[in-house]
Amino acid sequence: MSLSLPVLAIVGRPNVGKSTFFNRLVKRRAAIVDDTPGVTRDRNYSIAKYGRFEFLLIDTGGFEPESKGIKHLMRQQSQLAVEEADAVIFMLDVREGWTADDEEIYRYLVKSEKNIYFVVNKTDSEKQRQEVYEFYQSGRETIYSISAQHNLGIDDLLEEINQSFPLAPQEQQMDSSAAIKVAVVGQPNVGKSSLINSILQENRMVVDETAGTTRDSVDSLFTYKGQNFSLIDTAGIRRKTKVSQKIETFSIVSSLRSIERSDVVLLVIDGTQSITTQAAKIAGYISDRKRAVVIVVNKWDLAKGRLSNQKEKKLDIYERLAFIDYASIVFVSAKTGKNVSKIFDLVNESYHQFTRRIQTSDLNTILEQIVAKHSPPVKSGRPTRIYYGNQVVSSPPTFVFMTNNPDKTNSSYERYMINQLRYHFGFRGTPLEIIWRKRVSKYSKQTH
Repeated sequence: MSLSLPVLAIVGRPNVGKSTFFNRLVKRRAAIVDDTPGVTRDRNYSIAKYGRFEFLLIDTGGFEPESKGIKHLMRQQSQLAVEEADAVIFMLDVREGWTADDEEIYRYLVKSEKNIYFVVNKTDSEKQRQEVYEFYQSGRETIYSISAQHNLGIDDLLEEINQSFPLAPQEQQMDSSAAIKVAVVGQPNVGKSSLINSILQENRMVVDETAGTTRDSVDSLFTYKGQNFSLIDTAGIRRKTKVSQKIETFSIVSSLRSIERSDVVLLVIDGTQSITTQAAKIAGYISDRKRAVVIVVNKWDLAKGRLSNQKEKKLDIYERLAFIDYASIVFVSAKTGKNVSKIFDLVNESYHQFTRRIQTSDLNTILEQIVAKHSPPVKSGRPTRIYYGNQVVSSPPTFVFMTNNPDKTNSSYERYMINQLRYHFGFRGTPLEIIWRKRVSKYSKQTH
């Protein structure tokens, strides 16, 4: 697991191939939260694992210098992506050449003082590669030609970027304290820093009512009931005057980096509000990265009305964040300190489940009961059999099940299997993974 992933932002005019390039690098993995109608202007984040490289990639909807309405918001999202990034891939279209809009975008990027890589896309043929020379009128000395669609030139581009800052993942070093790494994440102003202060019982963080006060991730070490913890606070983004103050924004990049470094994530939400889109995005990323999680409902002392009932609030949370319904929920007040001490009992339990291993014999005894209760789907009138299973890894617990027909063990049956594993073994607070593999019979080995 990498300690700190570098961040690359893809910026350019609409329709120059940014999303194709993004999909190529992330191998068409699903985004953190699937796009819904009306929000395609938002930035899209994903971990890219391409060749020997690993980094965080931000896709943007399109940067139009003079724009209004939805296009204006898309431009603002692009500006925010530039602020969050370590380096910027400025994507251009060889078929349209160097345009006035490209020039204006470039002037903005130069002012950002970020590393900029000129990347001319859609150079699918030798003739188109020759046309790249038109872009040297920009004054850039180095221009890269690629074809995102046909996977040309991308390796050379990443090798060059790697010369400026390492894209290859760093090996995580285990420290002598064997501290459990706990990331504290959540949208701005939900009380993350106040919560950490309450946990540490000292003011190590800057606490301010203004969203985005914390600018850098800060680790705090402490011991609870004999166990060492490393508490990772996540940074907000300082909103600059050139970016509209009307956009509610936060440094999702900092949250993603902190989640990458963690064993257990504390997802802090505001108990006085319903689940927001931003909170759901962060929860989606926790799910995507397969981390153990505890949901901390802060400001519970201020909750009023229907959602001040803990039972109803839990139902609301699990309904809106169904993809992490395995998480424990604790209601706290960082301001008064109420229930804060309960958080790390749940963290300890979640970590124990996250790193837990099940004996193969115990697993297969339960497997017989699970299959007897509900058989897997039938294929062409022939029964699907699950012969045996074993746990191949922990963090998170991952199980391989051997079957004669892995294609028919669909997502519905997989959900059933996971629910049954939780019913019999617990696994509260941790995601589970299942891998289906086809068992090759001895007869088929002899006939080939």
